[in-house]
Amino acid sequence: MADIPSGLLEACVVVGAASDKLREVHQSHQQGKIKELPLLGAEVLQVHAPPFVTKESASSENQGHAPAFSRVQRRRSFIKKKKERAGIANGETAKGSNGGGGTTTEDISVPKDLDLIALPQLCFPGGLQIASEQREDSYHYLVFTDVFGNRTHAVVVQYYRPIQFFQDGGHQNGHRSSSKSSRLYTAYGICVISKYPYYNALRDCLSCLLTQLKPSWMGDFEERVKEFSAKLALVPIPPPGQLHVVFNLRPLQIGLPSREDKDRPAVDLDLHLPFLCFRPRQLLQIIASLLTEQRVVLLSCDWARLTLLAESLMLFIHPLVWQHPFVPILSHQMLDFLMAPTAYLMGCHLHHYEEVAAETDDLILVNIDDGTVSSSWSDGIDLPDVPLAAAECFITRVEGLQVHYDLEVCHLGASTEVNERRAQRKQWQRKLNTHIQNITLELIVNIFREVHDHLNYEHRVFNSEEFFRSREQADQPFYKKVLDTHIFHSFLRDRLNRKMDAFTRMELSTRTEAYRLRSMTESPRRPTMQELARKYTSPESRLSKRLGASLPNLGESGGSLVGPLRQTSFKNIQVDSGMKSPQRPVRFFKLPEFPPPLAYHYVQNYYQEMITLLGKAISGAASEDSSLLARYHYLRGFVNTVAGKRLDALEDFQNLYKTDTDIFPGELVNALVDSLQEGEHALADRRPEIKRLISQVKRDHERERARHVDEGVKRFQLPKKHMQLEDFVRHVQESGIVKDQGTIHRLFEALTVECCKSSLGWHGGGSAVKAPSQSIFYLDSNLEGQQKQVDPEIFRVFYTFWKETEAEAQEVALPASALEHLEANECVFKLSSSVKTSHGVGKIAMTQRRLFLLTEGRPGYMEVTKFRDIEEVKISSAPFLLLRIPSLKIKTTLRKETFEVNLKSEVDLWHLMVKEMWAGRKMADDHKDPQYMQQALTNALLMDAVVGCLQSQKAIFAATKLAHFDRMKLEVPLMVPKTTSETLKHKINPSLDLTSPQAVDVLLYTPGQLGVSSDSEGDGNPKLWCALSDGKVVVFDATSWSMQQKQVQVGTSRVNCMLGVDRQQVWIGSQDSVIYIISTRSMSCNKQLTDHHSEVTGLSLGERSEKYSPKVAYSCSAEGAVIVWDVSTLQVRKQFRVSCDRLQSVQLCNGTLWCCARDCIMEVWKNGMLHRKISLPEQLCGSPTAFSSLLLYYEREQLWTACIDVGELCVWHLREPTKPFQRIQLPDCAGVTCLIKVKNQIWVGGRGWSSGKSRGKIYVVDAQRHTVEKELVAHTDCVQALCSAEDRYVLSGAAREDGKIAIWKVE
Repeated sequence: MADIPSGLLEACVVVGAASDKLREVHQSHQQGKIKELPLLGAEVLQVHAPPFVTKESASSENQGHAPAFSRVQRRRSFIKKKKERAGIANGETAKGSNGGGGTTTEDISVPKDLDLIALPQLCFPGGLQIASEQREDSYHYLVFTDVFGNRTHAVVVQYYRPIQFFQDGGHQNGHRSSSKSSRLYTAYGICVISKYPYYNALRDCLSCLLTQLKPSWMGDFEERVKEFSAKLALVPIPPPGQLHVVFNLRPLQIGLPSREDKDRPAVDLDLHLPFLCFRPRQLLQIIASLLTEQRVVLLSCDWARLTLLAESLMLFIHPLVWQHPFVPILSHQMLDFLMAPTAYLMGCHLHHYEEVAAETDDLILVNIDDGTVSSSWSDGIDLPDVPLAAAECFITRVEGLQVHYDLEVCHLGASTEVNERRAQRKQWQRKLNTHIQNITLELIVNIFREVHDHLNYEHRVFNSEEFFRSREQADQPFYKKVLDTHIFHSFLRDRLNRKMDAFTRMELSTRTEAYRLRSMTESPRRPTMQELARKYTSPESRLSKRLGASLPNLGESGGSLVGPLRQTSFKNIQVDSGMKSPQRPVRFFKLPEFPPPLAYHYVQNYYQEMITLLGKAISGAASEDSSLLARYHYLRGFVNTVAGKRLDALEDFQNLYKTDTDIFPGELVNALVDSLQEGEHALADRRPEIKRLISQVKRDHERERARHVDEGVKRFQLPKKHMQLEDFVRHVQESGIVKDQGTIHRLFEALTVECCKSSLGWHGGGSAVKAPSQSIFYLDSNLEGQQKQVDPEIFRVFYTFWKETEAEAQEVALPASALEHLEANECVFKLSSSVKTSHGVGKIAMTQRRLFLLTEGRPGYMEVTKFRDIEEVKISSAPFLLLRIPSLKIKTTLRKETFEVNLKSEVDLWHLMVKEMWAGRKMADDHKDPQYMQQALTNALLMDAVVGCLQSQKAIFAATKLAHFDRMKLEVPLMVPKTTSETLKHKINPSLDLTSPQAVDVLLYTPGQLGVSSDSEGDGNPKLWCALSDGKVVVFDATSWSMQQKQVQVGTSRVNCMLGVDRQQVWIGSQDSVIYIISTRSMSCNKQLTDHHSEVTGLSLGERSEKYSPKVAYSCSAEGAVIVWDVSTLQVRKQFRVSCDRLQSVQLCNGTLWCCARDCIMEVWKNGMLHRKISLPEQLCGSPTAFSSLLLYYEREQLWTACIDVGELCVWHLREPTKPFQRIQLPDCAGVTCLIKVKNQIWVGGRGWSSGKSRGKIYVVDAQRHTVEKELVAHTDCVQALCSAEDRYVLSGAAREDGKIAIWKVE
């Protein structure tokens, strides 16, 4: 069960010297027996922890509920014995003793994880010093960490009071002493402990407390501290987002800043302090020490600096989380902790520097006061540096920081109001903190940007060796240390969980268009021509150059999409790109004035007043500002929880589904549901929204428990056992060589092809034998029928050959003449040995577009052919003395003469590779699908690796198993009909990042937004939204058709419909009965509409009667429910039900709602009354078919309908829809799934036959003549979705076997 929400205060502890010790010191000083005032041991004097008030016995029916922000179930009793003495220096008075002798015990509720034994040492880390004169108040900060890594934070103030005793030993209990010369002062430490790192706020609170304590009598000390603690326990913690909480604690107004998001802690300290203490390069050394998990010790003469610097460093490496001991302050008694063998971050006083450096090895010593970083074993620091490009970018950013507040306000006049000055300073600090967090986050992103390129999400594998090899040589020592750390392992786990945190958002937003285009392919990694050319550029220019790649030209083949996946190092980091994250306007919720905090009914009235104020804030907030509304509901839900109004709290949390699900407190709501009493359950059943919430929370909780497994991260390892097909597929995917299952199956066949038994020395028998080369595992005839297996040795050889070939490509040195002729994103994938050709001696090189000759002697370039220009490829033989050497002849359409190259033993392999590339190029051109070329390239390189690793007589035969496109060309020539080829512009693959094709269930095009700044969140480009199986939504930039967002997850069920409601949001209807709302700016799903009870099947936008009338949207679900939504408030305006067999879609036309069901089509008035009903046409009534879609052509007063298993369209008059007046037969059509209107055409998607095979087909019908103008063979599987892009293009999506999106011209 989750904790009851915690307020600001966890506990308040008073620490000081024991009264008997003070008396001894006082008496000795008065008698002149001591010359130096001693250090005294501190002890706990008071502990104040919630709950501070409880219900009266008259309200016992509601007992068990904590009336303050507290965690009662996690408390234990702390028993402090108080001895009655004649004089008590700390002002504690034994209750009930009335001056008499004896002892009394008092039960005090103490936080479970609070260590009261170590606390006095930490409150006085340098010891408790008795002083002969008044000293200034001193603040420092503490962090406690439990065994689970949960941190608790504290602020300590040390302030001095005079030690005053009567001469007879009694306590004077006043402020003046009769003997000024004998006055001594003792320190008291007041420690305020919180679960939240509100260092500045808690410091300000203690400052306010001291203004009350200093003039007060010592006898009032405990009561004032307790009242102060009780007030802080009433302060709620603001939810993540832009809503801050402020409250008055005279004389100051104190603010609690909210967390930026739920994954980040609150930032309530000055993040520029490290930049005042260290130069950027020293800061990078400290960050490198943390990322490589060194033993780091901070040292300073000021205790406050230690924790503030340590906490700043933790924020600097976010989202990486420090996994080791974190003790920013060690007292002098705790220095033994530095002997710990593990990594840690600790801090101690600077005067221990020599002692620490001499007695402990392998320490990184950070001197905060001097701004130096050194090691305990040498004067310098022997640690690998942060990667060069990332470091240079960081230094450049830091140089632009303005960290001096005086420069910011030098043009302003002096403010006469203290709270006004403080608010101004906080606003400046908030902006600076945001800027610093962006700079440090960018540093982390630049260091680990390419990690995701080496992750296999399906098998949760990180290919660390491949990632390490791809780093710059100078950066490898850093990565070698980092890759084995706990902090990096935790970071990998979050990446594999596809966590959408600050790192992911920045990494996505800072990707270049060239990188997005390369991510559209799965080509093996090779350096492009541009990257090779940049090897010769100066290091200074690396940061300012971009990786270039042309946008896909829809008029061409799109071959420019074929290229490597990764960026090389960080040479494309843009120093001038800026980190201009949009600043949300900050809102403040001011708490009411504190009541007497130790009276129960006053506290309850305070909660009610807070609830009332939040209700007014909700009513006054703009309905469009759903983010702010969510924060108010969240805060009111917390207050209702602690006020005992559980059902009201659940209603507030239910409203988060419609405002912002990102901040939904799942554990708290589940705890609230479990704590409901029987009477409350009965009341909840009468409130539908709460009833839905309870069932939803329980389902989510059970689902979470069912799928909760150890989410580990595996490093890629070569197999050690023989692999059958399933294991082989997994290992190949983990290796990162290829993901596509079909390709891996063909590779398996190639590596298990049987050789001649005689060459193996085959002997009958019942056991399996191996080839002498250990390369293939064979089965004898007695084991016929069993599955083939691949020997782990052949896999090792194959993998090694593949990686060596990849490494060799990194070292390819091309002459300048070659670089001039090749495109920027071309890569050399294969280079022959030196051979004789019909144009001289040289090496044959293969890129994804062409073959060319690198001549020797005078290095030169001669193009052999582009793959699309090849006319014939064959093996021949060339005479050489008395021998005939095998040669390869290539005939092209651009040259009369045939190019011949004597490839000797390589000829068979080159023959296969060139033919495969030729076939892939032809299919890519015919189908306007660049992925064919990319697949052909992968096949060719796999052939090379297979031949290289087998080294047997059957190696070439084995390689033919991978000649997929060449075989397709020979076996079944896939001729694309002329009409299809002329209309088709381009194809894209939304399943590229997945292991197998996924069905395209729904498509949606949203137009661009003019005037949207690139600095704002999101961009103004048009987008294509593609819904795949299991709730995956992929988003493409419709200007370049590059994948903008690999995946937005909306539940785990199939998506049935999508609707662009306005420019800010897209609604998605799912099979799980939820409507998910995606923000087009943040590209995240943080709102849900849960009012439907079965799968949502249709969405439609309402018509506006007037310009400023509220926008409404309609949704329908399978059981016939229709809901009318207010788009701005997301409230239900109306709902009704229609009677039918599976309601599939709704459309609004001229004031009436048209509903398409399987068995009928209904026209319904807006109030839900049935107006007209259209049944299936008479000729189809007896057949097992159903309506699949409808289309309203209101300009011509027509209704077009289609059926699932019938290849015809029916056209009805809207005035008299008794029977269709026109039936349009679709040639070779087996059924229709979707209809859209584009200009004066009706585009029809479905399935049919072409060349004797079932295919996905599109029919373009003239809406006036009712004739089929075009028949397009669109896909290899049924067309499931159609959408129009501003009547210029039509986009079609196919079922799982094809899984692609085709882009068609509209004429």
